[in-house]
Amino acid sequence: MANSHDRGIDIKKGESVDRALKRLKTKLDTEGIIEEMRRRRAFETPTQRKVRKARSAIKRNRVRWRYISESAERKIEERKAAAAAAAANSVQEDPA
Repeated sequence: MANSHDRGIDIKKGESVDRALKRLKTKLDTEGIIEEMRRRRAFETPTQRKVRKARSAIKRNRVRWRYISESAERKIEERKAAAAAAAANSVQEDPA
């Protein structure tokens, strides 16, 4: 039984070392280990860290909102309509 913290692959019978190395690199890349290793290689200032996190947040949100369900779209439209109605009411009540 393999431990969940083991980082490695099992080499299949007849598999070349190059192919096994490619599978290992792919696995480490999907887990984010290679990126973290590169990031920790040198000191990162707080400003650089904020920029990096903001950049990754943009990518995350782009993927997150790419596939939006119909019910979520309706909720967004309802919120926009309610906000517009509230803004129109506040303008009508305060004609100063």
